[in-house]
Amino acid sequence: MDTKNVVKRKKSFGDFWDKYSTISILVIMILVFGLLRYKSFLTSGNMLKILEQSSITILLGLGEFFAILLGGIDLSVSSIMALSGAVSAKLMTEAGMPPIAAVMIGVVILGIAVGFINGLLVTATGLPPFIITLGTQAILRSMVYIITNARAASGLPVSFNKTIGGSIGIFPMPVIIALVTAALLAYFGKKTQCGRNLYAIGGNPQAAWYAGITVKKHTIIAFMISGLCASLAGMVNIARLAAAEPNAGTGYETFAIEAVIIGGASFFGGVGKIPKVIIGGLIIGVINNGLNMCGVSSYYQQLAMGCLLIIAVTLDRFFGASRKSS
Repeated sequence: MDTKNVVKRKKSFGDFWDKYSTISILVIMILVFGLLRYKSFLTSGNMLKILEQSSITILLGLGEFFAILLGGIDLSVSSIMALSGAVSAKLMTEAGMPPIAAVMIGVVILGIAVGFINGLLVTATGLPPFIITLGTQAILRSMVYIITNARAASGLPVSFNKTIGGSIGIFPMPVIIALVTAALLAYFGKKTQCGRNLYAIGGNPQAAWYAGITVKKHTIIAFMISGLCASLAGMVNIARLAAAEPNAGTGYETFAIEAVIIGGASFFGGVGKIPKVIIGGLIIGVINNGLNMCGVSSYYQQLAMGCLLIIAVTLDRFFGASRKSS
């Protein structure tokens, strides 16, 4: 075939949106707040602060990514984060358990186990993940209040706070944890058969089933990953605060969803990349930090996040769908 006769397809806005939308939004946000608060926003100290603050959103978003990849959603991530943090904090402060053992219980027994239960309920009942995880979100948050008696659990071991909430050189440990987790999940999604199967299921569940992929098993795995990442966020959160707050993470499921969708993943499943979830989480962090520096009320911050989410989903609906059909 003569390649000279091949007519190249003209690049559309959909192509640009697919490749550069996330990084473009991040750059625009940095430039806007850099101009508004040029003396304080673009300092190295504030940039590191944004990275550290964004680490929890990124971890939650990494887990949420796999639920959305299947065309579903996990609304319980914020409650898993709070519960795992509260249980681990109680084990360290009241039971005198070593930090490593307490973290393992919070992450493995709670985070992954709750994710397994979410996935099992979704596959067993056939109900939309929205309904199942909305219910478990309320149940888990109630458990947090019961365990903590609606009071903050403080007095965590100094070694734990320094290890998880400290830094290596100039890089905060929460950022390192988030990036290592992202790297492992990126490898899992692209280089393992299980990860590729998740993309296939999200793209076309029926075709994946006919290809011999066990949809129910992979759905459970996706929610287990979501629970794992949420529990890691819980460990980072209590280490940064040196306490476990019963209201920790309230509303953070919205940030997680926004990070995934603004990062280019599709609510319709089968599309998305881990690196873009990281950038999506950074966008959330930049907006929150920038609006705080400008003295904008938190109510307007929520308004800005909501508008950005609607715009991202709308653009994905029109341009994402056209890419899939082309």
